[in-house]
Amino acid sequence: MAYITSKKHSDAGRLKTSALASALMLAMPAGMALAAEQADGPVLPAVKVEADGIAPTYKADKASSPKLTQPLVDTPQTITVVKKELLQEQAATTLSDALRNTPGITMLLGENGNTATGDSIFMRGFDTQGSIFVDGIRDLGGISRDTFNTEQVEIAKGPAGADNGRGAASGYVNMSSKLPSRDNLLGASVTVGSGDYKRVTADVNRSLPLEGAAFRLNVMKQDSGVDGRDHVENDVWGVAPSVAFGLNSPTRAYFYLLHMQQDARPDGGLPTIGLEGFDNASAAARSAPKVDTSNFYGSLSDHNKVRADMFTARVEHDFAQGVTLRNTSRFGKSNQLYAMTGTNGITATNANPALWTATRNRQGRDQENLVLTNQTNLNAEFATGSIKHTLSAGLEVTHEMQDSKTRAIPTGSTQVAANLYAPSVNDVFQPLVYTGGRTKGETNTTALYVFDTLKLNERFQLNGGLRFEHYNTVTSTTTVQGTSTPQNIPVGTLLSSNIEDSDNLLSLKVGALYKPTEKSSVYISYATSQLPPGSANFSLSNSANNANNPNVDPQKGRNIELGTKWDVMGDKLALTAAIYESENKNEFATLNDGTTLQVGTRRVRGVELNATGIVTKNWQISTGLAYMDPKITRGSTGGNNPTDGGVVQWSPRLTFTTWNSYKLPFGLTLAGGARYIDSVRRTNSTTVAAGTNGIVNVPDYWVLDAMAAYELNKNTTLQLNVFNLADKEYVASLNNSGARYLPGAPRSVRLSGNFLF
Repeated sequence: MAYITSKKHSDAGRLKTSALASALMLAMPAGMALAAEQADGPVLPAVKVEADGIAPTYKADKASSPKLTQPLVDTPQTITVVKKELLQEQAATTLSDALRNTPGITMLLGENGNTATGDSIFMRGFDTQGSIFVDGIRDLGGISRDTFNTEQVEIAKGPAGADNGRGAASGYVNMSSKLPSRDNLLGASVTVGSGDYKRVTADVNRSLPLEGAAFRLNVMKQDSGVDGRDHVENDVWGVAPSVAFGLNSPTRAYFYLLHMQQDARPDGGLPTIGLEGFDNASAAARSAPKVDTSNFYGSLSDHNKVRADMFTARVEHDFAQGVTLRNTSRFGKSNQLYAMTGTNGITATNANPALWTATRNRQGRDQENLVLTNQTNLNAEFATGSIKHTLSAGLEVTHEMQDSKTRAIPTGSTQVAANLYAPSVNDVFQPLVYTGGRTKGETNTTALYVFDTLKLNERFQLNGGLRFEHYNTVTSTTTVQGTSTPQNIPVGTLLSSNIEDSDNLLSLKVGALYKPTEKSSVYISYATSQLPPGSANFSLSNSANNANNPNVDPQKGRNIELGTKWDVMGDKLALTAAIYESENKNEFATLNDGTTLQVGTRRVRGVELNATGIVTKNWQISTGLAYMDPKITRGSTGGNNPTDGGVVQWSPRLTFTTWNSYKLPFGLTLAGGARYIDSVRRTNSTTVAAGTNGIVNVPDYWVLDAMAAYELNKNTTLQLNVFNLADKEYVASLNNSGARYLPGAPRSVRLSGNFLF
């Protein structure tokens, strides 16, 4: 199939490299091999070209972070790497699409009555939206991330406070950017499909006349609807130029920019009436049919306009074999102007269901996110006696800001309800205006970290990491007085407040590893994380019993994991298995006497299995299975929402994903995949009041996909993807109130022409 692969260009010096030298390189300690690779260019997974059959394009040997100095097989943590070649086979274009290749992840629709925008993910029982990174730098904002400039997506599971600082106990997601190499290649893809889908991408890499310099350009344009959904649209384009200097020299520099713009009409979802488990105060509504899944309850003026810019500069220098210093600076900024109409309550008092209505809720915001960071990292290899060390240490200084202005319908106005079964875009929609409400939060962080891998001998290794960080968060809030108070503050008065929080955080990770063979390991590891107030969006609160109150303690996560990893079939197939227990403490819980204290604890125990790579000469596989036992081990026993002993929300017990491809001898590649998501519960509460307007549990479902690709010649491949082969109806995501959901896409197709020159 035609696409630019992750490989290094061969120059005259490298043409002299013998097979013996290559073998010696493989036998070198990981850090020395890493430094040697970096002398040629960015750290990218190597692609081995087979004389017959297929190249192992699914399997990655290493993560991109310099903090993870060892190959994946010797890293004592569950890490899944989804490479761009797999994404292209699946016609996957977003981060959400990529994450379908790892088990244990749930996609969310939104909080309470609202709809989330962007990549809202729950992983291993915890909200992970605030732990998404690009090249190891946190990337905030309610935007949907495209993968047109992504080399690979890395999903690290378990607390990662030592790696990245503040964060949930679930882990993190990192998107590794495409960077220049010395190849002269041009790749392009043109795709059309059902749902008025149109997309074009191009990837150009060129060596420059200057010695060791190269340029790369990735571009993307997409204009599409959404299969099975009326009036939902997405128009997005992006450009990502990058330039590198000093490739194949001790000093290298990379400068790269990402610019994206989106103009979409968002999907507010459908009322959950008629779905399995739907509850309502009206007996007639409880037995009513579903609404048509193509219904659109919003306005044609709804919009989600996003502009994102990210500039990165990275300089590397090799002081000696195995000793590399890196400095990375980034400026990132995104703006989002958002207006969405969704539904909440249902009025079913009329005897004729054709006259039933659904309450509409219009919501909007004008939000800006900004990050400015500088990271300095030193990797070094040395020995103390017979013990070999691979050290990674560094300093990180970061400024992050989020400024959100509230937009809502005018005070005193009411949005007209929608006909439940026949909504109309021609209804009168109240305009969204700026209310004067505003929340601006800023966090400044300074962090020091150190990691060391100690190779005691050929069989035993120890890993350790420690991170100390100091943060300072300031939140400035302007609210609008809604009702008169005893102090007789007039309605509509703007009230301002400032809240500040500052603290130190210490996180660690340790691991012990035994290697039965050179390409296998058995390990045990322990890691911690902390989530201080205001971590999600720098928004502190003066409200009592609120996790964002600066007077409360950070939530503390810890994970213990026992696992094994094996690279088999000539190092072409990676097999991993792990059992783990993650725990999060200092959550709020209401006791029987009505007091609320930070004594709550949730625990997730689980097993995860993965297989990635070549099974036989022409058969590749990417498969994962996860079983979780998520439980609130200490929760609220009093109040209206008891949670003690409850199941952790949005956490399916069983998830499974697989993708298989087989290359036939006459240029045809066939592939197919399946995904299974077990039933999930939208609330931690053990009881839900009767008459609740919505559903509590999302039913389990299977989805089947397929792909066929035919190589017309060495430069051109035609690719056909069919999604949801069985045309299964299912709930793809649900909001926290259970009132609205997004249906899974029906059977749909995309036809692509892939070109490589």
